[in-house]
Amino acid sequence: MDNDDLLEKFKNLDFMKMDRRAFIKAVGVLGASLFLQTYKNDIAKALEFSETKVVWLHGVMDSGCTISMLDGGSPDIIEFLQEYNLKLLYHEVLMMQQGIFVDGKLANTSDLNSEIVLDEILGREKDYVLVSEGAISNGPQGSGKYLMLGGRTYKEIYAKAAKNALAIVAIGNCATNGGVNSAKSDIVELMDPRGVAFTMEDASKGILDLLGIEKPVINLTGCPTHPDWVFLTIGAVVLGKIKIPDDLPNVLDHWKRPKVFFPPDHVIHDNCSRRGYYDRGEFELTVGGPKCLWKLGCKGPYTHADCATRNWNGHLNYCPQAGSPCIGCVQPGFPDSTRPFFVEIEKTGIVGTNITTIAGVAIGGALLAAGAHAVRRTAMKRPEDEAGFAEESTPEETGEKPIEEAGGEK
Repeated sequence: MDNDDLLEKFKNLDFMKMDRRAFIKAVGVLGASLFLQTYKNDIAKALEFSETKVVWLHGVMDSGCTISMLDGGSPDIIEFLQEYNLKLLYHEVLMMQQGIFVDGKLANTSDLNSEIVLDEILGREKDYVLVSEGAISNGPQGSGKYLMLGGRTYKEIYAKAAKNALAIVAIGNCATNGGVNSAKSDIVELMDPRGVAFTMEDASKGILDLLGIEKPVINLTGCPTHPDWVFLTIGAVVLGKIKIPDDLPNVLDHWKRPKVFFPPDHVIHDNCSRRGYYDRGEFELTVGGPKCLWKLGCKGPYTHADCATRNWNGHLNYCPQAGSPCIGCVQPGFPDSTRPFFVEIEKTGIVGTNITTIAGVAIGGALLAAGAHAVRRTAMKRPEDEAGFAEESTPEETGEKPIEEAGGEK
């Protein structure tokens, strides 16, 4: 169904009377751009006398999710804030204040010093939506001193921000589960990075549990997360289509992720543009060709996300379509549960995943489903495949010139 058909289907719905189920279906099908285009006037009317405040904090991260938001395109982050009547109180990447020093000189006013701005906000504001990007360091030895901001630990700042929040939206794997910061390394125990409600697959090690703070949490995993997932989730909360906290058990999975974006019963593999090659047992051994990337380590068969239907980069493509195997970056145990990234799963098993955990069971179930396709693939193997070879794309299929025509050696 193309965009015109989708618009025709949803434009006759009464937005103000739209229940949670219809709303979730609309955002799942339309995406942020078409959703805003279809209901722009209704949203403006619904929020005419309502303003929602947002505090956006950054912990241990690389600002990749913020960059993803800035690359959203349609809507861009400015349009998103305006159309949903959001007042962004704090976002250290976007705000003009620089920190405690400006041009090498100590700045002691909120006009220049971002730490003073944050202190003032957290001292007076309540019931804002806290957007959490990046892990919260608890180390070393519970001190939180691995990450210091203006002479204080980020752990201390985060505790104050979380206590006054209406709800917390954790974006990206660093904030949701610790992400790459929590990967096995020589310093991970020293850093002790925590996600908001989970650390990797462990719900007992989330920073809120450690701090003794109870707040509704919505997790949007990914490295980075998709702009649509953030814009539409916050939009749903602001518009009251998802009531906090009453509706959360119905709309979130056990990792606190919206099921509309991270469907428990679907994986990227189901709608992959290369799926036909998988079913025929045609695989790439090197990057660059159009066939299935399973033997290059693609994790699409057990990665629960709508990437293959939503698409990235202005809704143009996603990792396998662009030529890269899926690395399972939305999985709660990422990166340990999905690496090595570019090695076939059947050769390595699920590295770093405890099959007794909920995540392991989910992955195991998805692999059983993938196994059904593998049976079909095995039945269609040719003699050269039986000898241990997978078919690679020919130059004619990829559009590339043979080596000798391209000026290389034979």
